[in-house]
Amino acid sequence: MLSIWLYFSLCSSAFAQDSYQIKGSVLNDNNLQPLEGVNVVGEHSFSISSKSGEFTIDLKEEGVYTFKISHVGFEAKTVTVTVKSKIVTMPVFLRESSTSLDEIKVFGKSKKRVLKENPIVSHVVSKEFLDNNRENSLMQTLSKIPGVSTISIGSGQSKPTIRGLGFNRVAVVQNGIKHEAQQWGNDHGLEIDQQGIDNIQIIKGPASLLYGSDAIAGVIDIQPNKIPLPNSFSGEVNILGESNNDLLGISAGIQSRKENWFYRSRLTYRDYGDYKVPTDKINYENYIFDLHDNNLRNTAGNEADASVSIGYVSDKITSETTFSNVNAKNGFFANAHGLEVRTSTIDYDRSNRDIDLPFHKVNHFKITNNTTINTNNHKIHFDLGYQNNRREEHSEPVPHGYMPKPSDTKERVFNKSTYSLNIKDAFKSNDQHDMVLGVNAEYQDNNIGGWGFLIPEYNRFTAGVFGYDHFQIKPNLHILAGVRYDLGLIDTKSYNDWFPSTINNEDGSTSYKYLQRAQDKVLDFGSLSASLGVSYINNNTTYKVNVGRSFRMPLANELASDGVNYHMYRYERGNLDLDPEISYQLDVDIDHTRKSFSVGVSPFVNIFQNYIYLNPTSNYYETLQIYEYTQAKVFRVGGEFRANTTISKNLQLDASIEYVYSRQTSGPKEGFTLPFSPPLSGLLSANYQFKNVSFFKKPQLVADFRMTASQGEIVPPEEKTAGYQVLNMSFLAEVNLFKNNDPVHMRLKLNNVFDTKYYNHTSFYRLIDVPEAGRNLSLSVTVPF
Repeated sequence: MLSIWLYFSLCSSAFAQDSYQIKGSVLNDNNLQPLEGVNVVGEHSFSISSKSGEFTIDLKEEGVYTFKISHVGFEAKTVTVTVKSKIVTMPVFLRESSTSLDEIKVFGKSKKRVLKENPIVSHVVSKEFLDNNRENSLMQTLSKIPGVSTISIGSGQSKPTIRGLGFNRVAVVQNGIKHEAQQWGNDHGLEIDQQGIDNIQIIKGPASLLYGSDAIAGVIDIQPNKIPLPNSFSGEVNILGESNNDLLGISAGIQSRKENWFYRSRLTYRDYGDYKVPTDKINYENYIFDLHDNNLRNTAGNEADASVSIGYVSDKITSETTFSNVNAKNGFFANAHGLEVRTSTIDYDRSNRDIDLPFHKVNHFKITNNTTINTNNHKIHFDLGYQNNRREEHSEPVPHGYMPKPSDTKERVFNKSTYSLNIKDAFKSNDQHDMVLGVNAEYQDNNIGGWGFLIPEYNRFTAGVFGYDHFQIKPNLHILAGVRYDLGLIDTKSYNDWFPSTINNEDGSTSYKYLQRAQDKVLDFGSLSASLGVSYINNNTTYKVNVGRSFRMPLANELASDGVNYHMYRYERGNLDLDPEISYQLDVDIDHTRKSFSVGVSPFVNIFQNYIYLNPTSNYYETLQIYEYTQAKVFRVGGEFRANTTISKNLQLDASIEYVYSRQTSGPKEGFTLPFSPPLSGLLSANYQFKNVSFFKKPQLVADFRMTASQGEIVPPEEKTAGYQVLNMSFLAEVNLFKNNDPVHMRLKLNNVFDTKYYNHTSFYRLIDVPEAGRNLSLSVTVPF
């Protein structure tokens, strides 16, 4: 017979005189584990148990109350409670049911089925994957996915690339709003807190149809987390430590919901020192720099992130408003910022945790609102967003050419505000057609400051209208077709040097002039995007074919830059005659999945009519080589192969291979590949789950072995990189530290087990002879509550 017992406690002074409350917890009678999602139903009250099995019912008066408690897979029970004091505590134990159920027909579709029916080639990243593979930055975490890599900038920053294309060709979307910062820069990272993210969808290939310009190569779509259950409260604290750069980090998040209203909040802080590389010397521009204790000097940093959201949910409307702020300060490897460090008086080796010049500070503030309204046959989505990205780049004030020594360290300042609006109406015209009509609009205002000029101030406006139809011909045969038109306008502002330059006139005389680096210029662009795809499901095999046309507007730096980029030790010059990039791509995806194994292949063919890139010329400006933006036709082909098998109940193997071939078919670099082209790479992973050992529950040992070929296909002045093999190991387990609470999750990870010296061809620092980080031991502990 089930044991149900009650006891009473005195109320706290915080309760009003006429307030009563039942606090309960629901446990499995067999193993005393908490049960989530249990319905507790009274005559005029209702509650659902949280992840920890707890529920709360507020009452207005004393009395005898009866509740029916039910949960799928357990025997329902009725409990009667006498309420006389302010707080009544009620533990409930449910017994697992052995009753056989009649056949139930489910007419809805699972998320897995919906993805199979969608012809777009995409990959869904789960919270479990993120928790088990978390690295120093979000994109380093995602780099384990075939076709996704990163341009790393030290140990704390990176930016995404999909199939070899990055910068503004990959759109990063969070809560429906495109993340807008200074992502055009080689050393500008991604200002997003990766803690607390539950679900990411990665779209490989052109996605301008849905996301507009800047999605010409793909999308990293960080989707909103699931809404908390009614009358629930939960949270977690994550603590992280790493040996390579002496990193210490902590992140705490909570979420709660009553009936209709809910909120979430998270705070994250990370502080780290210079990271270590498996070499004691760096060769840059024929100068040899010695590294103290293998520290890549001045790569320390810190980051403080905060977010809070409040939402409302009902049958007709769901709305959530989120406020977030990311603030970071990072040092740049001193020897990467030109050669002035040779004469600097800064003692870079006095500490591995201080942040000396050069460094950058960035603050990204964001407000988003996501609202969905359900009507009879329509689901209308509204996304509103405001972002402000302020970035300061500081370096030692040194005179260059005609420029005298500046009075401060503020070399460049970018202050960018972005306003975004998305409206989308999803509806069914009949049982076969799922249709979507939408409009996007975005306005950017980017201001500059500092004594170093690279890009001008500008205003940018883009807008697009689109529509697509997901048509079901048969239950296993689906077609998605859509079209979109975008227009854009960019208004660049004039800029003159703050110092005079000496000009030699034709008559032999000399004059002094404040040279103009940028002019007032208004340019407008417009283009059509389209997509047509087919998905066919044949038993255990899914076939997808998708062809699309996408475009990307030129950026301000591509159009109007005219200055020295000391971070890259070169002079960069824009081109006002650039046309929008136009891309045509064919994607194929074949996936065969059975109970014990799966295998898949995703080839693609991509043609750019006018790819924009920065081309090194034979001209020089004050000893610095001039690079000019130009356009060329480009042919690209490649794809990914993936396989998974379950060898036994406890052993699982995963394997993937990715390859991209690029060739410029016109222009001054005809016959060459593209910069940062990733080489052939493969990843073999093994996951073995042991039996419970002592207080370790569900212990797992994971080994990842990365094999990368050499990259001899380069664009001068790039250098070739040799192939390499790197082994990473992880140990994951759950620990039951607190009775009747969720277990503590622990992860012990050893990256670069053999301290291998290697060069990642897509790394920013690879250009200056800096290898990837050496051996690193990290410990992560997540405590849920």
